[in-house]
Amino acid sequence: MQRYAGSVATLAGIHPVREALLAGRPMDRVLIARGAGGARVQEIVDLCRQARVPVRFEPRDALDRISGGAAHQGVVALVAAHQPGTLDQLPQDAELVILLDGVEDPHNLGAIVRTANAAGASAVLIPDRRAVGLTENVAKAAAGALEHVPVLRVGNVSQALEKLKARGFWIYALDERGAVSYTDVDYARPTALVFGGEGHGIHEHVRRHCDLTVRIPMSGRIPSLNVSVAAGVVLFEWRRRAGAPAKL
Repeated sequence: MQRYAGSVATLAGIHPVREALLAGRPMDRVLIARGAGGARVQEIVDLCRQARVPVRFEPRDALDRISGGAAHQGVVALVAAHQPGTLDQLPQDAELVILLDGVEDPHNLGAIVRTANAAGASAVLIPDRRAVGLTENVAKAAAGALEHVPVLRVGNVSQALEKLKARGFWIYALDERGAVSYTDVDYARPTALVFGGEGHGIHEHVRRHCDLTVRIPMSGRIPSLNVSVAAGVVLFEWRRRAGAPAKL
């Protein structure tokens, strides 16, 4: 692997760094805290040697500064910054995609990408405006999933939905006012699941481009779930109903 000379971001933690190395993500170098040891740290060192990524052993407080105080477990990588793709890069055989209508919290986006990977989604789509981008906090929350799930940027959410329809996708939007419970839907493939942003939910002009709105029935007094939690609930119901076996 060649050292990376472009835009650089930090990646903190053993698991995210390991996944980035296994995925072949370009890296400038990996920093390991002096005194850090164990099989998992040694695996990072071995992977770096195989990929010809420089390894430096630094004082732990240096890693604290570089990682911005994140829980790095003694391992920090300086990596190529993630760049979102475009809708044209969506795989032709995609059966499940997630579209986020204005998620602004990086931890929510990262958690959704992580769940998308676990559920077998082909991509996560995010809009150009009024939405969080692929920041370092997103990468941390995704815990390595950004190496496996493409995040694609779309200029206009409604137009993106129409393009997905033209490719045969059925569009399901999660909304607390949905017409049917998410457990009562026979999800047609390929499927696009739409989730709204924090606070405002799905915009009305986006809802009009969806084939069906579904809801998660709530028993408590709080009318809705955090968007990343709601996404996890619906994604794994899709997997169960679609009959696709999970990859272990």
